[in-house]
Amino acid sequence: MIDTEKESGQIPALPKDARDAGTNPTTPTQAAPKPNLGQFIQKLWQIRLLRFFVVGAVNTLFSYLVYAALILIGAHYTLATLISTVLGVIFNFFTTGRIVFRSMDNKRFVMFTLVYVFTYLVNILLLSLLVDRLRMDKLLAGALVTLPVALLSYYLNSKLTFRDKIPDTEPRG
Repeated sequence: MIDTEKESGQIPALPKDARDAGTNPTTPTQAAPKPNLGQFIQKLWQIRLLRFFVVGAVNTLFSYLVYAALILIGAHYTLATLISTVLGVIFNFFTTGRIVFRSMDNKRFVMFTLVYVFTYLVNILLLSLLVDRLRMDKLLAGALVTLPVALLSYYLNSKLTFRDKIPDTEPRG
């Protein structure tokens, strides 16, 4: 008599009570249900650092596209940086404040702007070094300074602009 899957190629029938209970008598424990992808994404979205990276990527892309468009129509890199920074500050205040730090307190706009004035100056200093001294292509130089300047603005905003709006229960990443 053949009674195993290996020998017959068929799965043996389970007793009715095992099928009804939803258990398999050949395994001691049932496998945990697979997590829902939507729940997994929601759980990840609770990590502030991850929100920063996603929102920062959108903000950075926005600012860089404005910068690149202005360079391509012939603007000087300092003017292109100024315009992209001003537009970026306005765009970033709403996205960073609401999504990353979960704050829409418009009173914070002044400090947010001061942080961006400082990061603008750092940006110009770095671009000047790369473009004027090292003779690097303006578009490449703009791309290279984007990440360090974005990280600096996140750090300063987290410490100065939104420091008291971050709940202690939220994972900080």
